Amino acid sequence: MAPVATDANATTNGTAANGPVKAVKAAAQQLFNPFYSPDVGDADDSDYQFAKYKPSWPDVKWEPLGEIAVTDRGQFADPEKKALLSAASKVEHLTPAIGTELSGIDLRQLSDAQKDELSLLIAERGVVFFRDQEISIQEQLQLARHFGPLHKHATTPVPREPGLEEVHVVYNDGSRRPDPSAFSKLELWHSDVSYELQPPSTTSLKVITGPPYGGDTLWSSGYALYSSFSPGFQKYLEGLKAVHSAVAQADGARAAGKTVRREPVESVHPIVRVHPVTGWKSIYVNPGFTRRIVGVPKAESDAILELLFRQIAENPDYQVRFRWQPNSVAIWDNRIVTHSATFDFWPHTRHALRATPHGERPTSVADYERATGKAAKDRQLEIWRQQGLPLPQNGTTVSRGYSD
Repeated sequence: MAPVATDANATTNGTAANGPVKAVKAAAQQLFNPFYSPDVGDADDSDYQFAKYKPSWPDVKWEPLGEIAVTDRGQFADPEKKALLSAASKVEHLTPAIGTELSGIDLRQLSDAQKDELSLLIAERGVVFFRDQEISIQEQLQLARHFGPLHKHATTPVPREPGLEEVHVVYNDGSRRPDPSAFSKLELWHSDVSYELQPPSTTSLKVITGPPYGGDTLWSSGYALYSSFSPGFQKYLEGLKAVHSAVAQADGARAAGKTVRREPVESVHPIVRVHPVTGWKSIYVNPGFTRRIVGVPKAESDAILELLFRQIAENPDYQVRFRWQPNSVAIWDNRIVTHSATFDFWPHTRHALRATPHGERPTSVADYERATGKAAKDRQLEIWRQQGLPLPQNGTTVSRGYSD
């Protein structure tokens, strides 16, 4: 995986008395790994509208996380989502596998019934987008709490304004240039804090300052990835578990001189998890935090994870790409998608605020079926059944060519 961060406390002017040493530290400060390096936000902010939301790192310690009661709001939703969809001026599915944009919705005005239906829509479509949202960070947190208890990140920045420790700040400006020698693009794909015992569910991100172009985010569907494999391989993956680790992220914070507010954990999660509301199976690994498969030879673990990671990052049939504008909001289900951002906008500023509810402990296919008495489903097969289309026989389809 990518190396840990460079020293984020180095000065940037390179003109102090230590001469060459200071200059070397200044150069190190300019280059950083955007996944494990803290975002220091060194650019001048004397006239920056959102300076109070720039990154800070409180020097505090938090207790380890324990079991958290979670009730998925999607289970209370009208399956047809009439209250939500009738309020939208436009409903646009961006790809067959993932991504829907709703127009004409004000997130501040949603009723509880509409919030429940939004939860279900996100569980089905992976990520839902909104533009021109005036929702404040306090209102964004309130909306997120409808979906579950909020997560507080152990190492990444929170806003300077007090009382917002549940907010995760995403921030990059012209003070440091991403260093492509420190990471590969594949490694930046992740599901947020998947190492937690109860990783996030319905997560929201609002961009408050963005570049004129660039800085897009891509999401990849774990449902579609599962559906792409042969029945035999699906069954094999359903019996596997993998280790998700917070260690590299904590090491990056310590290397930058930042406090690790809660000690890093490693959790073992099923490689195929079942969404508690849709009952659909999803691949649940990611390059950012998944380290190894439990109980198989290392060569086998490495080969399987490499296959899964590359399909997540490289197969466009499972992906949707979103071009941000200020006041755009994305809400996605971290249980069933992975995501990554493009770092092509330097030296412009990109600033966003995230609210992150906890989900349930990831549930394997066997545990889901044992607990519910229901069969977990393949999303793609379910959609074909609903559409009255013929299903593939023995996991095969007719070969065809395709060129564009």
